[in-house]
Amino acid sequence: MTIPVLISLAVLALAVGLFVFRAIPGIRAYFNYRGKRLITCPETHKAEAVDVAAGEAAVGGFLSEPTLRLRECSRWPERQDCGQECLQQIEIDPVNCLVWNIVAKWYEEKSCSFCHKPIGPLRHLDHAPAVLGPDFKTAEWREFRPERLPDVFSTHQPVCWNCHVAETFRRLHPGLVVDRAVEPKRTM
Repeated sequence: MTIPVLISLAVLALAVGLFVFRAIPGIRAYFNYRGKRLITCPETHKAEAVDVAAGEAAVGGFLSEPTLRLRECSRWPERQDCGQECLQQIEIDPVNCLVWNIVAKWYEEKSCSFCHKPIGPLRHLDHAPAVLGPDFKTAEWREFRPERLPDVFSTHQPVCWNCHVAETFRRLHPGLVVDRAVEPKRTM
């Protein structure tokens, strides 16, 4: 290789490195602010679900400082022109207001109400655990609107996926379920 080619490659590598170095805050901002979040509305003092415009935060992080703006709120469209003061809660603690983290923390160290097996840590690709309501019906936690989750978690019990499937089948097809008495183990 000739010297001009090597110099061109070095300049190109330096430019790419500078671009990546400048992009890191934007990438970090995108991953920090994406996802549904629960906040306490400053106006109503109730739990509300919001989505931050993570793409705009990433662009702001790339250019200078990430600026937060709501993309969606459970109180919209009625209150779409609010001052978005709730964003301060997200800026202070972006991790603990994420719905997934709130749900994972609630299920942490809990056991299934039916089989009493530990539910264990939640993973995104696993089957979602469920809850047992006061009406003795099970439902996945994802079936509830995010802003209702604090109330649901205060009145419902945790249920593992397997028991949720079994109880749903039992509820929907009672004629196909046969309950057998448990027999003691036979010894020979």
